[in-house]
Amino acid sequence: MTYETTEPEKLGFCSKRLERIEPRMQTYVDQNRITGLSTLIARRGKVAYYNQVGQMDKEANKSMSPDAIFRIYSMTKPIVCVALMTLFEQGCFRLIDPISKFIPAFHKMSVLQQNESGHSEVRATRPITIRDVLTHTSGLTYDFLDDTPVGKLYREARLLGDADRTLENLVQELARMPLAYQPGTTWHYSFSIDIVAHLVEIISNQSLRSFLKEKIFLPLGMNDTDFCIPQEKMGRHVKTYGLADLGTEGMTLKKMVEIWKSGTNQYIDLSSTYPHSNPDVFARGGHGLFSTVTDYLRFAQMLLNKGELEGVRILSRKTVEFMHMNHLPDYMIPYNLSNVVFWNGYGYGLGSRVMINPAEADVLSSTGEFGWSGAAKTYYWVDPQEEMIGILMSQCLGFELPEKDFQVLAYQALVD
Repeated sequence: MTYETTEPEKLGFCSKRLERIEPRMQTYVDQNRITGLSTLIARRGKVAYYNQVGQMDKEANKSMSPDAIFRIYSMTKPIVCVALMTLFEQGCFRLIDPISKFIPAFHKMSVLQQNESGHSEVRATRPITIRDVLTHTSGLTYDFLDDTPVGKLYREARLLGDADRTLENLVQELARMPLAYQPGTTWHYSFSIDIVAHLVEIISNQSLRSFLKEKIFLPLGMNDTDFCIPQEKMGRHVKTYGLADLGTEGMTLKKMVEIWKSGTNQYIDLSSTYPHSNPDVFARGGHGLFSTVTDYLRFAQMLLNKGELEGVRILSRKTVEFMHMNHLPDYMIPYNLSNVVFWNGYGYGLGSRVMINPAEADVLSSTGEFGWSGAAKTYYWVDPQEEMIGILMSQCLGFELPEKDFQVLAYQALVD
């Protein structure tokens, strides 16, 4: 596939309606809510719309570029989950296998439960399975989530913000601490995909970086995706703006909300918490990758094509379909982030949200649409029904929601 924009009408879009996207995205820039945005819509394997507004470097007065390289934060997660599922296809494990089969430190886990006198640890009622870590039902949490006392333990250990910690060391630290919930009982956003990443390393006997490069990035032609940015590409690096660094010591979601209320939107130096020059140490499963809109399009198109792109097969059709079914029981839906962000209408598959009821969502969509987002406002969706992909990338750490507007504007332009 190429990235030359095709006449929208040939792909079932109305050009006039697509023109509504740019001024709406520009509004975020004009109001100093987001510094710059890049948006892309593809359908039936061709690009219908690709546009940039704002700046990638405000201080240098540098406009957003089509080849800009972004920190994609949690959009790392779907890639890492695909990596593990390539090993699933080889019979290397079953989803019901306990992770302790591969990481013995998780053999006997406890759960920190609240009681009348405060908190006490109780034995986990069952092992954490590989399915649990793929679906965020492992019982783990994140540093910045302060809805459980375990989050405080994570913050004290600087699990998220310590970029000098290896993936193996991070996972071992997680195993040393109690869980926030009994395994398999609650959807809770967490370090689960970092465990997925370490499972990739153990099962394949390769580093995560080398496995992703060999099995996904090189085969798909994702030439600008890595856990670092080479010096010769640093001119394409997008600076991050917004409220606060999630990896800052003591940072929580509640503190970020308070900062957001102040209207702060300033440059954030992420060199110590999300470095672009230390890939042999800073390689994670939950975040850490750098990528471009067009690189991520190749990954998304592979998923839309049921596991194949331009003659290269990464996964089987059945595996892709299986990954993007809802794997959560009804009582876990709608799942949410600390009762602040709710994914109404969505279930959750193996590493991605999955639309199960468009009428309950606040965007136009189709049943079976799937994708994920990143903390600095990166977002993608794949819609198998409409053969459609949408990608938005910016670098804004905050609570703006341009992706919601973008998705509605993309679907309203469909006319076939």
